[in-house]
Amino acid sequence: MAVQVREDSPAPRAPAKKKKADWPWRLSFAACTAPLFWLAGRALRADLGADPVAEVLNRLGLYTLSVLLASMACTPLQIAFGWKWPLRVRRMVGLWAFAYAVLHFFTYAGIDQGLAFAEIWKDVLKRNFITAGFAAFLILLALAVTTPAAIMRRLGYRRWKRLHRLVYAAGVLGCIHFLWRFKLKEPQPKAYLAVLALLLLVRAVGWVRGRAASRAREGPRVRPGSV
Repeated sequence: MAVQVREDSPAPRAPAKKKKADWPWRLSFAACTAPLFWLAGRALRADLGADPVAEVLNRLGLYTLSVLLASMACTPLQIAFGWKWPLRVRRMVGLWAFAYAVLHFFTYAGIDQGLAFAEIWKDVLKRNFITAGFAAFLILLALAVTTPAAIMRRLGYRRWKRLHRLVYAAGVLGCIHFLWRFKLKEPQPKAYLAVLALLLLVRAVGWVRGRAASRAREGPRVRPGSV
């Protein structure tokens, strides 16, 4: 027996898609902003020590490198543990690394040097740790400018991805900047360099495994004339 469907009856609704949990984004955003609020609180309490400018400059540099390494850790976390959520927060964390880099640079250029561009340029050319830090800043600037999806479409995904691999160069330069700034006197720069080395190692292992899996899917290549 056929069942007639009235023409004025509403169409069946498609099952609602389950929304992805946004707790990783909120937690990551809070973690990125917390150091800035903590530093602002210290400034309001006049608790920045005998040289407030140097303290703010050093802290902002440390936050820049910390957040940058956190953004670089997103893909290694996915490779090592199979987690998907780090990839959803990677862009936001990377932009916060750039924001801290901007604050760090303008604290140096605007407050410490009083926008004396000739003196700033002399520092960039003569002081190795500033040269490395400035190079890292320029890379982060290029990556931030090309982050929007519209820019990615204009560049093409392959060229965009190749450009954004420069984040590894920025990480290396940032660690060198930190290391040279304290001249190996502190253990903290060495710890950051060790973290960076671990992240690069995980990425390298992931790349090798991906290449091996791709070759396995393609199967053995047959040379011309071998049959």
